[in-house]
Amino acid sequence: MLLFPRKHRPLIGLDITTSSIKLIELSTAGGQYRVESYAAEPTPANSINEKSIVDAEAVGEAVRRAVKRSGTKNSEVALAISGDAAITKVIQMPRILRANDLEAQVEMQADQYIPFPMDEVSYDFEVLGASEKDPDTNDVLLVATRTENVEQRQTAVRAAGLTARIVDVEAFALENACRLMTHQMPDGGIDRTIAVVDFGASSTTFSVLRSLKVTYTRDFTFGGQQLTEEIMRTYGLSLEEAGRAKKEGGLPGNYQAEVLDPFIDDMTQQVNRSLQFYLASGSGRVQPEKILVCGGCANIPGVAEVIASRVGIVAEKGDPLGQMKLSARARTQAVHRDATALLTACGLALRSFD
Repeated sequence: MLLFPRKHRPLIGLDITTSSIKLIELSTAGGQYRVESYAAEPTPANSINEKSIVDAEAVGEAVRRAVKRSGTKNSEVALAISGDAAITKVIQMPRILRANDLEAQVEMQADQYIPFPMDEVSYDFEVLGASEKDPDTNDVLLVATRTENVEQRQTAVRAAGLTARIVDVEAFALENACRLMTHQMPDGGIDRTIAVVDFGASSTTFSVLRSLKVTYTRDFTFGGQQLTEEIMRTYGLSLEEAGRAKKEGGLPGNYQAEVLDPFIDDMTQQVNRSLQFYLASGSGRVQPEKILVCGGCANIPGVAEVIASRVGIVAEKGDPLGQMKLSARARTQAVHRDATALLTACGLALRSFD
């Protein structure tokens, strides 16, 4: 027994998107997670272009404001690159290789799978376990991205006075966060097929999990920004005014029928299309038993019920904070209001406990 057990290093989960910057800090005690601090800030206009940070100073200043408002004293973060900026490949390696030899072997073979010069690439790998293809080999997950994708985020974080300890991939962060929603899954998700659709501002991720492991994922351009822009066009508002009206209400009486209902129709069609792509993507695909609807659009009243009725699968608003305690500091930041949009941030914050 260790006299001084290794303490987990707390990390801020920092989710930087085209519309907002969200940070969350978690702790654990007695097997239960607790939100210690939380804050969100709008992403400065024109600072991110197609998920690439083009103005690191502006993003860094917004991160700094979020850190200050959250009240956290932590300065180390986990953040993520988008899935379409990453290359993932499962390769096989001999089981007899020791750690140092395995690292050297992966390094030697990595350029076979990465279509960029290796001096322009950052990569990592994880041993997944024995391969079904060959009992003498292990499956090894290789993940790579252009180094500039990592450096953009590191530069923005440094501008805020923070240190990036982990750079993850959004798809892995989402999978990590899904274990926070097992209370909403039949049998806690074990031996069950569950779909999670995460509606962002400009893009949406549709994932299918089997026993809490992502077996399929699809990213597509669609999100709450389209609703905001439709409000702008219909009522002659500025982008800022439309965003505020969308959240706070006060729109004319025809808003539901003329703007919101057609947008919900579009949401439902996107979910249905993604389901069809998933079912056609390989043999043995089975219909998910439940859909968890996440992201800012999940807060539209009744949207999960509409999706359920039209797709024919039970659907519910996903809540990764549903089983957590909240510090007084987190409560004042209205973290529960934003909970459904915190999948990526929560998945990153959970890296504190790896």
